[in-house]
Amino acid sequence: MFRQTTLQQLAARREHIGARSALLGFDGFVDTIVTPVRLRNGQGENFEPIATITEFGQRILGAAGKSTNLELFPRIEKLGGNGPIMANSLLASGARVTYVGALGRDQVHPVFGPMAARARAFTLCAPAHTTAVEFGDGKLMLGMMRSFDEITYDRIVEVMGTAAFEAELAGAHLVGLVNWTMIPNMTAIFTELVDRVLPRLPASPERVFFFDLADPEKRSVADLKQALAVIARFGQFGRVTLGLNLKEAQQVAAAVGCQAPGVDEASLRAACTTLRARLEVATVVIHPRESAACATAEGAWWVPGPYTATPKITTGAGDHFNAGFSTGQLLGLSPEACLGVGVCTSGHYVRTGESPSLAAVETFLANWR
Repeated sequence: MFRQTTLQQLAARREHIGARSALLGFDGFVDTIVTPVRLRNGQGENFEPIATITEFGQRILGAAGKSTNLELFPRIEKLGGNGPIMANSLLASGARVTYVGALGRDQVHPVFGPMAARARAFTLCAPAHTTAVEFGDGKLMLGMMRSFDEITYDRIVEVMGTAAFEAELAGAHLVGLVNWTMIPNMTAIFTELVDRVLPRLPASPERVFFFDLADPEKRSVADLKQALAVIARFGQFGRVTLGLNLKEAQQVAAAVGCQAPGVDEASLRAACTTLRARLEVATVVIHPRESAACATAEGAWWVPGPYTATPKITTGAGDHFNAGFSTGQLLGLSPEACLGVGVCTSGHYVRTGESPSLAAVETFLANWR
């Protein structure tokens, strides 16, 4: 049923996406996707991979007290970071995008070139670097992100100018503030926005503020709770959506004393509902690999996902879900249809490695088996 609903709503409203604008920030990564080598039989790709994180972990544990050599075979170097990947996907959908983030020290790094050419782009500092080790059962993201210390509110207005930054905020239908975990000054930026900037701007109750924490495991519970409290304050100035993958949802639930979700429909619906009420935000969405759920004040919804056991790429799948869900919100789709666009945007991406247009999302949805 959700597929037909999503297709009908998309067909009726997709032409409006070109009039919708998004302001996103503030991270930026150069991602190197690699495959770990278990047994090399010859040069190049003539090797057997380490297939699972468990096997990889056992190889590392076996080196305790000794040493070991692990070869990481590079597959691709690409644009990375929650913000740039989400921006790239929104651009593919046809939205207008302004991106502010870690795109290059003195000039935009080549991996961000195509995105920056289509968006209005401002660079704050050098990008971070991630080696994404992909397995059949997940991935390990090994990051070097010291440059993110430079991302502050003062740096944003130094680069853009106060008036220009405030004009971008005022004109945005969607404001995506992502990767809280890896940007040390992000809570301070949030606080500056709700205390000093947003109160000066014209009211826009339909504006969507989208937040993605990005795996807060390495941050303290106190830091996480403080950030969540500030995120809730954005509700004075628009509609707040908190996007969580399954692990993030479990971490947030533990931090605020709620029942952690599993992968089943009932627990995902319940967790979305409980977290939304506890955090005092308009929407909470949780997206495991196999499905997605969300809750608003009107109720809770769940849809299955087009899971594949043989993806072409997995790094960036969640960011594409976020972009798809946000695209649905920009178009005024129902929560269920937003979930449908989200899972199909992600499903298309992991199969092809490409960010889909809305027409491609519709085709994927219509032919999903």
